[in-house]
Amino acid sequence: MNSMSTKFVARRRSIARRGFTLIELLLVLVIIAVLAAVVVPKLVGRTEDAKIKATIGSIAGIKTALEAFEVDNGRFPSSEEGLMALVNPPGGLTNWHGPYVDKTHVQADAWGHEFVYRYPGQQNQGGFDLLSMGPDGREGSPDDISN
Repeated sequence: MNSMSTKFVARRRSIARRGFTLIELLLVLVIIAVLAAVVVPKLVGRTEDAKIKATIGSIAGIKTALEAFEVDNGRFPSSEEGLMALVNPPGGLTNWHGPYVDKTHVQADAWGHEFVYRYPGQQNQGGFDLLSMGPDGREGSPDDISN
């Protein structure tokens, strides 16, 4: 071997030693995948729990605002007037002292679905129904959150 080919072989070996082997790269990918499989479900569950708690809090706040509306006006808003009656006065009410709640609180739940409001209520016969359709956005499913 001449000196030029010896230098080339020596240089090639040093480059090969500096890089990662395919097995090392695959091992790192497997470790990352295992960590992701353990961590991601825990984070996703917490996000969903936070949305559920936020929606429960929103329903409680809207319920309080509806009760204040009823004290001032002698009735709850009709289904047709809806929750916006807490923000903008419906016609013919002389004792409306709102807004009873901020507009953003009555528009949507934590998943972006509109709250369902009914008066008179179907579930609460003497009062009103107020519910979030939950993550799936379908009324009547097990994930609904109501007053």
